[in-house]
Amino acid sequence: MEITSPEFWGYINQMANGAWVTIELFVSGFTLAFILGTVVGIISLSRNVVIQAIWRTYASIMMGVPSLLVIFILYYGGSAILSGIFGTSRIVDVTPFGAGLAALTLVYAAYVAELVHGAVRNLPRGQFEACSALSIRPHWAWYHVILPQVFRLALPGLVNIWLIVLKDTPLVSLAGLNDLVATAKISAGATKEPFIFFIAASLFFIAFSALSMPLATRLEARLGRGIAKVKT
Repeated sequence: MEITSPEFWGYINQMANGAWVTIELFVSGFTLAFILGTVVGIISLSRNVVIQAIWRTYASIMMGVPSLLVIFILYYGGSAILSGIFGTSRIVDVTPFGAGLAALTLVYAAYVAELVHGAVRNLPRGQFEACSALSIRPHWAWYHVILPQVFRLALPGLVNIWLIVLKDTPLVSLAGLNDLVATAKISAGATKEPFIFFIAASLFFIAFSALSMPLATRLEARLGRGIAKVKT
């Protein structure tokens, strides 16, 4: 197939639409996992036996089961799960995008929660004592004092999770989502030119990952502002 042919550019346009779906799912999944994981990580600090049992069970399941299986469970069994939760006999339609978003959120929220949990544990106790001594309300203390330091400590792990979620997003194509990888596969099969379309899809992920690193460096510098640099 010639690059100048309208058919070729038609497939490229389909891949561009698939790339946008991939970006939407990836950014939405990571954002929700980050929010849920932060909340769960803070709650898991409780010494309550019931909360600890729930947290350990959730973490063990989500960290032990492959993401693909979670996607399949939510896609093929999501309707039954939702019907049971809401107590209705109506069939609830679960889309591949919805199942993928829920799976990425639930799986990677466990990893984010573990990072947040560990980062809080590594903070000096003096930070909490200082907030208490200054009579800072707990929610403001967490927002202005504790969480900025927690995210600074957890940033390397969060960057790793960001990249892993990016690479796991194409798994949702196995549930029928027309993302970048799915459209690349369709284009390669129709044109008998697998290298062109699969390499193009690979370059997208490489470029996205490459752009993430400078952003992570700038974020690290911002979170680390005000910290005295030790001269060696």
